[in-house]
Amino acid sequence: MSVDSILKAKSVAVVGASKVETKRGFQAIRTLLAEGYSGKIFPVNPKEESILGFRCYPKVSAIEEDVELALITTPAQTVPSVLEDCGKKGVRGAVIIAGGFGETGAEGKSREEAAREAARKCGIRFIGPNTSGIMNLHENLNLVGLRDAPKGDIALLTQSGNMALTLITEAKLKSRKGFSYYVGVGNETDLKFHEYLEFFRNDPNTRAILMYVEGMRQGRAFLQEAYKTTPVKPIILLKGGRSATGKRSAGSHTGALAGMSEVAKGAFERAGVVVIENPDELFPAAETLSSLPAIKTNSVAILADGGGHATIVSDLLTDLGVQIPPLEEKTQKKLKTLLPAAASVPNPVDVAGGTDADPEIFAKCARIILNDRNIGGLLIVGLFGGYGIRFAESLSLIEEDAAHQMGKMVSRYKKPIVVHSLFSSMKPHALDLLRYYGVPVYDSLDVACKCVAVLARYGGYVKSHPHRVSFAFNWGQKAKKRARKIIEGALKEDRRILLEHNAKQILRLHGAPVPDDTLAKTADDAVAIAQKINGKVALKIVSPDVLHKSDAGGVRINLETEEEIRNAFAEIITNVRDYDPDADIRGILVSPMAKPGLEVIVGTKIDDQFGPIILFGLGGVMVEILKDVAFRVLPISPRGAKLMIDELKSSPLLDGFRGSSPLDKEALRKLLLTVSEIIESYPEIEEMDLNPVLVHEQGHGVSIVDARIILKAPEENISSLPADRVVFGKG
Repeated sequence: MSVDSILKAKSVAVVGASKVETKRGFQAIRTLLAEGYSGKIFPVNPKEESILGFRCYPKVSAIEEDVELALITTPAQTVPSVLEDCGKKGVRGAVIIAGGFGETGAEGKSREEAAREAARKCGIRFIGPNTSGIMNLHENLNLVGLRDAPKGDIALLTQSGNMALTLITEAKLKSRKGFSYYVGVGNETDLKFHEYLEFFRNDPNTRAILMYVEGMRQGRAFLQEAYKTTPVKPIILLKGGRSATGKRSAGSHTGALAGMSEVAKGAFERAGVVVIENPDELFPAAETLSSLPAIKTNSVAILADGGGHATIVSDLLTDLGVQIPPLEEKTQKKLKTLLPAAASVPNPVDVAGGTDADPEIFAKCARIILNDRNIGGLLIVGLFGGYGIRFAESLSLIEEDAAHQMGKMVSRYKKPIVVHSLFSSMKPHALDLLRYYGVPVYDSLDVACKCVAVLARYGGYVKSHPHRVSFAFNWGQKAKKRARKIIEGALKEDRRILLEHNAKQILRLHGAPVPDDTLAKTADDAVAIAQKINGKVALKIVSPDVLHKSDAGGVRINLETEEEIRNAFAEIITNVRDYDPDADIRGILVSPMAKPGLEVIVGTKIDDQFGPIILFGLGGVMVEILKDVAFRVLPISPRGAKLMIDELKSSPLLDGFRGSSPLDKEALRKLLLTVSEIIESYPEIEEMDLNPVLVHEQGHGVSIVDARIILKAPEENISSLPADRVVFGKG
């Protein structure tokens, strides 16, 4: 409702209206007039009587008629008082143009907070500050001042006015597509990215959402809305800025390894967002997804009029993960009846000159290919559209007829066609006809292939959506009383790091495979415990003051005899006292030596953007050297846990490499799900680090050798903070 009152406003007060042509207060009124805005316009300027034929008012509260929206173009320091005056009038929406707020430092942040508080008290929702404005192109509500933006069905959300100008210009010059809305999101001081998704999801004029993002204040809320939106309408996003996700924590490997780009990209893609990494591909991807049906089977055919192009796009599509399956035998037979003997028909299809005298052959081949059950979409590459230019002008009419035919095939077969043409920049009418039918045409082989790939990625996501989780938490639902007491006991001691045996107790209570450790207070205790284990043991210091036990000389392994155990016990105590004379030593943990296995690491942390995340990777020093890790925003599903394991470059080691036995991937998958359950059960947990975890042969499970759990500081405890309110800054 708040977004509606802004983006569909029937009346606008322009605060800071001006007669100076270079000022926004003039440009806004002029553009509203020029583009035929049917709503009411109220200039506000106490020094003027009229502007562009409209009566001026000294302040918004002096306007006699109802006002839905205020466009505030005055300097930053005036904004709180302007909002208060708007509140007196009953205005419910505002767009704040001025910069000079949180993006400028401490003084600006204070100013921004004052504006937020003024709006909150008055019940006003606003866009910005530091925004380039908004446009509703279907209702001619243009508060940007940019003239002649193409009207269409793509909603544009950006944090950069220059990016908006780039995308709008590209649409005008290279496409028949246009925009339903433009929103310059600005600092997100009030209205956030996710609130626009809800609006656009239900908007009949919008078929796709195009975004340029530098930072979000409520990342998890965005993921939840994206999860609801992407099955209905595609979201295409370019993330600008590469910075750390939060504080680099020395407390765990997870804190040191979790990078902004990996977490953000993975989170967006899991919500079905099509993430674009090259700005030149951003509008083409949106154009394609807003115009064409998705590829449901990740399989495409290539139709080319030259072997070179066919080879290049085959390589490009393969690199992008798009399958190019052989055509059915009956399809190949039909193609052979149309094409010369030199033609190649398995897939890619190279017409080998068969279209030179009759480009309608493209349409005939396309129809045959789209009837093939193995094929989900078609990429045409080469000269189409330029036969009338390249060979004979008389061929232009034939190409135009072929374009009509192919354009109609998309809706008939519910399969997309993407076209690459060397002659795209020359704008032949045949290519314009393809665009009329929603078939995109590109002069770059790379861009054409990327567009085919996003159709396949989006189609795959929509197909898998029922098996995905919605990013919502049910905090504490599966918590155990004994585990809760362990956490509460640590917090009562003003201790954020759980002792190792306490961390393992929590894991054990949730069914995780941890060894039967016992805490020894004396060397005699350690010997007695080891005798019950009946095998080699490890001794590890237990102290809230020693986070990295090995660094303090607090670990001894492969101990068997009584003498070895007593000597190791004494050495550990001496080493730790030398490391930290004031260390609070609670005892020494006696553990059975784990069976050999492949080392992996499992960890969690609170990401500044998206809340709790989980990491999985190859263990030991290799995780730091190779950084072969997978990230997911929690919670994860069984399918998500399996994908995390499979996406590691080192995953073949788990399947049995060069004659070695396959390892227990199922037990590993269950461990990832258990960790997800634990984080959801105890919102006080800030980080968990299971390292190493040993993966044994198939059927023999996994062993958690070491476990560390770090709790949130009391003032940061998210038990009182919903997961979808995690805040992170711009950039």
